Amino acid sequence: MGNRIDSTLADVRAKGRTALVPFVTVGFPDVETSVALAKAIVEAGGDMLELGVPFSDPLADGPTIQMTSGKALALGVNVKTCIEMVRRLRADGVRAPLILMGYYNPFMKYGVKRFVRDATSAGADGIIVPDLPPEESGPFRELCERYGMYLVPLLAPTSTDERIEQACKGVKGFIYCVSVTGVTGARAKLSAGVQDLVARIHRYTDLPVLVGFGVSRREHVDAIGQYAQGAVVASALLDAVSKAPSERAAAVAREFVTSLRTS
Repeated sequence: MGNRIDSTLADVRAKGRTALVPFVTVGFPDVETSVALAKAIVEAGGDMLELGVPFSDPLADGPTIQMTSGKALALGVNVKTCIEMVRRLRADGVRAPLILMGYYNPFMKYGVKRFVRDATSAGADGIIVPDLPPEESGPFRELCERYGMYLVPLLAPTSTDERIEQACKGVKGFIYCVSVTGVTGARAKLSAGVQDLVARIHRYTDLPVLVGFGVSRREHVDAIGQYAQGAVVASALLDAVSKAPSERAAAVAREFVTSLRTS
């Protein structure tokens, strides 16, 4: 079986839609609720789902995701918990691509080969590692490819053309375009330079480009769909969930994702 990321993005493109990729921190506000959130998001129209692996010292996460990770870590959530959540979602019939997003240190402590093997066996399709630079990612990418999991690179407004070209070599799935120079967090407006960055990325790859960091409302998704293939929504969704009582969390997530849908 091919990777679900490829088939999903091809289907979204054939239908003329913008891929919607929400983000959930595993274990926030607790493990059971995060599982319910994930299911609700996919049911509401999330095309793919990012599952955040909590980490104590992130370099790309803003206040919201730091808060959710802190609460998950306080509950004892770790890499094994995240892999088990993937397994549970697959067992419960979730077919959407599941992409783990986390920092290299927890994977290294778990055992890199063991992590890739266990994650793909559970049903993960991709991995995003913000602190793994392209020039050092070769061995990890080769390991991921051996097991059929895609290592997705991050590119930012500060990325030079040389770095974009290097990051795009040998990549599968999609490219994650960071829309701002800074950390994650909901913002009122998208960066003015993100469209130019996407155009620069497309000089070096035909893969879909998904835009994240700061995407918080339907107008943002609509705008991104004019020049990129998908939008990642994280902090704004988690902000909405954090304000809701736990028994309402899944319903709030479903309503939020529905509000982002352009078609």
